[in-house]
Amino acid sequence: MLSWFRLLLIAASASFLTACWDDTDVAPTPPPKNIVQTAQADPQFSILVEAVVAADLAGTLSGTGPFTVFAPTNNAFAALLTELGITKEALLADKALLTQVLTYHVLPARVLKAAVPAGQAITTVQGGIFKVDAVGTDLVITDGRNRTATITATDISASNGVIHVIDKVILPADKTIVETAAALPDFSILVEAVQAAGLEAALSAEGPLTVFAPTNDAFAALLAELGISKEALLADTALLTQVLTYHVVDGRVLKAGVPVGAPITTLQGETFTVDATLAITDQRMRMANITATDVLASNGVIHVIDKVILPAAPAAQ
Repeated sequence: MLSWFRLLLIAASASFLTACWDDTDVAPTPPPKNIVQTAQADPQFSILVEAVVAADLAGTLSGTGPFTVFAPTNNAFAALLTELGITKEALLADKALLTQVLTYHVLPARVLKAAVPAGQAITTVQGGIFKVDAVGTDLVITDGRNRTATITATDISASNGVIHVIDKVILPADKTIVETAAALPDFSILVEAVQAAGLEAALSAEGPLTVFAPTNDAFAALLAELGISKEALLADTALLTQVLTYHVVDGRVLKAGVPVGAPITTLQGETFTVDATLAITDQRMRMANITATDVLASNGVIHVIDKVILPAAPAAQ
């Protein structure tokens, strides 16, 4: 008898609780976290958060946005400190550098993985550009100093944007086209030619410019073709200027944006064409191959070519 009574009591209690429960009593859903709060909640971003606070960017990145942040992990920051040969404390104390570096990781829009423009120049809040390429199954960033970072996780949603995780701190460009070429031994004759023609300032200006850069071997082949010495070529500034400006295109044209089969107008005024194999045909119907692409610089981009291209031959007098 007692057992039946207990069962009735339990059933009555359950009915009472059910009757008293109201949908309005559901616990409120916490508001979504903004980008800074999302990073603060993830231990792998603790140094990034310290850096954002030290640079006084927490308020900005907590604003309405939307933003896209390419977020380096603690391991990425540790590698950067080793690369730069400085301590974390020194980095966090350099507010100007921090601001430049951190804003270079931010886009002024929400860009999910599916919308990342592969192979195109991506402009950051800092003002510099980087590009993202699909390499196998990975998405790889090339920064302004031609360093690479892999995107290891994507589309972490926040109330004011999205976070993509990267395994290396990316850095904005710190060299112009001329400085970039000068740092690469294979372009020593090109740099000599640019200096001899008085074009160093023009190719170091804000731009952006695209340079199809012949290697030393390409210049050696040109000297043999023309039957002249390097000294004679460098002394002919009129010819040098014609030839060198024929290798320069106004604007930053990355590999993905090269107009295949269409005439490309150079600063010299004449055109050349590029086919689907990345072979150039110049005004004299000579061929050159683009052997490397998208070497980024602060004022444009360099593509490497294996032959000096030439504008049309001067009309016979």
